[in-house]
Amino acid sequence: MAARIAQALDLKQTLVAEAGTGVGKTFAYLVPLLLSGQRALISTATKSLQDQLFLRDLPRLADALQVPARLALLKGRASYLCRHRLTQAENSAQLPDRFAVRALHRVSKWAQGTRSGDLAEIEGLDDRSPVIPLVSSTRDNCLGAECPEYRSCHVMQARREAMAADLVVINHHLFFADLALRDSGVAELLPTVDAAVFDEAHQLVEAGIQFLGVQLSTGQAIDLGRDLLALGLQHARGLEHWNDLQAGIERGARELRLASAGAIREVRGVLKLRWDERSEALAVPLSELAEAALAAVDALARVAETAPDLPKLEQRARALAALCHRFGEDAPADHVRWVDLTPQQARLVESPLDIREMLAQQRQSAPKTWVFTSATLGDDDALSWFTSTTGLEDAELLRVGSPFDYPAHARVWVPARLPLPNASGHPAAVGALAARCASALGGRTFVLTTTLRVLPLVADALLAQAQALGLELKVLVQGSEPRRALLQRYGDGRGCVLVGSQSFWEGIDMPGEALQCVLIDKLPFPPPGDPLVEARVRQLRGQGRNPFEDYFLAEAAVSLKQGAGRLIRTETDRGLLVICDPRLRQMGYGRRLLAALPPMGVVADEAEALGWLDSLAACR
Repeated sequence: MAARIAQALDLKQTLVAEAGTGVGKTFAYLVPLLLSGQRALISTATKSLQDQLFLRDLPRLADALQVPARLALLKGRASYLCRHRLTQAENSAQLPDRFAVRALHRVSKWAQGTRSGDLAEIEGLDDRSPVIPLVSSTRDNCLGAECPEYRSCHVMQARREAMAADLVVINHHLFFADLALRDSGVAELLPTVDAAVFDEAHQLVEAGIQFLGVQLSTGQAIDLGRDLLALGLQHARGLEHWNDLQAGIERGARELRLASAGAIREVRGVLKLRWDERSEALAVPLSELAEAALAAVDALARVAETAPDLPKLEQRARALAALCHRFGEDAPADHVRWVDLTPQQARLVESPLDIREMLAQQRQSAPKTWVFTSATLGDDDALSWFTSTTGLEDAELLRVGSPFDYPAHARVWVPARLPLPNASGHPAAVGALAARCASALGGRTFVLTTTLRVLPLVADALLAQAQALGLELKVLVQGSEPRRALLQRYGDGRGCVLVGSQSFWEGIDMPGEALQCVLIDKLPFPPPGDPLVEARVRQLRGQGRNPFEDYFLAEAAVSLKQGAGRLIRTETDRGLLVICDPRLRQMGYGRRLLAALPPMGVVADEAEALGWLDSLAACR
């Protein structure tokens, strides 16, 4: 893999490389990059993977190879302290509770000594803390060169370091958000590098669709109202009715959230709602929110010269009104709209269906090497699941299998007698089976579900069966605590079963004996009622293609590989994968999906499966 990447660097090629678990793909691209002496941009899926690359892998390799490379880390604005907004928050922020007060105090204390301004340095500061938006900037509220803290701005410092570096580490969200908004320096940086490498490239399309589109969220409106009140009272107290203006925007946001939810009263996670089922109900709230935003525009225009913060606030209010008007009209023909509903807010989204056009423009703009790599990019030799949605059908391809001995160390079992996934008793059957597997292992088990809805059903059945077996099991359920806390409580897996949905299917590394059994509740087909899925089906039919073969099966194969990838993480790991979906045995497409998995040994029935788990427990 390293040799092929070195060749791509020499010849300015585009390479799509799938590398199975354990290949060491990170070193396979970092070593040739460092030795080439070329300037490069490396993008990965998450901020935590960014930190791992920048703080651990790159320095170790640069030292081992004795390459004096200048390295830089570049994140989005929300990751950096804004000293100007910190001062504002200390003086006038309305904090929701004592925990937020303590968090702001910790940020203030840390700010006195930080060099990078990266909020990830503050141990224990939750990504969802209400303090983070108060002490970081956005494109809308940044004052730029007019800011009193401009000379010490951490965002500008990070951009300067990136422009001077040999290797810059970013993330996919930043890459697309910046190309759409030109807000974080990537658009200026990309033409100056010789190579761009995208790790965890299977997440690229989803990130691109999210950030290349247009969004209007009720949270965005509430943030505007909060800043309007705070800055209005600070700089122009008594000149306008700031409380009334904020109340109007907040009322508009609340009505928009209620209209989006309709009859839905309880939301767990993110619900995707069809636009055509909501657009009529959203028309009036959108119009009222636009009216409230324009009232703020008029008020801010009258006091704009009072302080540099106020013209930026006026621009934000104007942009909010424009978004309301946009979503009040029909979407462009090649875009799809939907509503994301969460417990906190509603988000109206308009998005392209793929990233083909954007990537084509970037590849044509300047000759450079492009490398896209992941453990899962498709289930055929053409890697068409990935290349067809990115426009990379002309790329060089490489598929490298895992070095792990799956036939000796892993087994896969498809129970024949479970109810079908659409049967009411299926979640309970999965939970009971998980308890029997965990009983043989003494915990050390994950149950991965395709939906949040079944989590409590599986967990309740699991606990009931464990009690019937006289087994003390600690059942950890996604949503009861933050993901990091759940994984810390799971620890070495002894006596523990973790029941999780989408956020536990990938990016979880539990090597050794901590995780020796993974149950997947059913085949992870895309949900047919999802607006984005429906739009892709229409697109494929319009092209004369078969949506089930070309989309549903390909998506399920990739997701299945991701879920199965939690099981075997090192050369010595051993385990059992249980796919609790009888359709794998009954339907013709089952062979294609099983073939997409690593070459594990197959067990025939529950007695053989539990015997395999007993043997794993006995080896400890």
